[in-house]
Amino acid sequence: MDLKQLEYFVHVAELGGFTRASAFLRIAQPALSRQIRALEVELRQSLFERNGRGVTLTEAGKRLLAHSRGILQQVERARQDMEDQRGAASGHLAIGLPPSVSRALTAPLVAAFRARFPKATLTVVEGLSTYMLEWLQIGRIDCAVVYNVTPSPAIDLLPVLDEVLYLVSARGAGGARVGPPLPLAALADHDLVMPSRPHSIRMLLETALVAEGRRAQVATEIESVPAILDLVQHHGLHGVLTLNGVRSHGHPDVFTVRPIVLSGGAARLTTTQWIATSAQRPRGPLIEQTSELLRELMLELWSVLAEEETIA
Repeated sequence: MDLKQLEYFVHVAELGGFTRASAFLRIAQPALSRQIRALEVELRQSLFERNGRGVTLTEAGKRLLAHSRGILQQVERARQDMEDQRGAASGHLAIGLPPSVSRALTAPLVAAFRARFPKATLTVVEGLSTYMLEWLQIGRIDCAVVYNVTPSPAIDLLPVLDEVLYLVSARGAGGARVGPPLPLAALADHDLVMPSRPHSIRMLLETALVAEGRRAQVATEIESVPAILDLVQHHGLHGVLTLNGVRSHGHPDVFTVRPIVLSGGAARLTTTQWIATSAQRPRGPLIEQTSELLRELMLELWSVLAEEETIA
């Protein structure tokens, strides 16, 4: 197995066929096929299922694709690190953002990144915190914004800010956009739509309710924030999200949100945002400086959201 074979394999997988991949790579299709076949012989597994429309990945192929992307990205990082000169950071960076954060943060991040690092390129991907921690470890991304993660020797974590959690309901006629605080224990009386375990907010909520002697009534499990909000708006269920998660809907005024308060009514239930990077790979100047840029943007944007919440 060599890097060229992995590169060819990734292109065939992503483009869905040998013809398109050979045209993109500008190599003869028979030569490309021989390289992929040699890889399959070495691994003693079929990587593709051939059909009239192209190819699809086998289960072994899907596993190799995840590894191959990480390996190729790490090789590129090593090359960039060795070539890096003093001055402006350069290279390519991949950042992971949760769906509830991506809508507010992606555009300002891209604009600030291009202005600050004109010699660098950026990829932004969306994913749940659990998935992004896995992507960090295999090298698919370089850093990520994650919620409520468990400390691990493989991951470096920088705490950034806390976000209040809200019970989100459909807004009836004449209803308020921001309702009165809801005691945590009363949350157990609502039919909820939430992501499945081990989603960070799901685990946080269930742990907090157990301490109150109550249990969350999760009627439906959905991983997608837009789908959760659709079910809340049209099907009488309730969600538990941050205010920024509700804003990602595009029409937040159709919902009523109520902050969830802990026993005594003074403290609110919050979730912590962290910037995560791999502790197992060297961090070059681009990762270091972009992590600081991320932190600056998040603190600035979320302070504006907090002001809007107070006004509301």
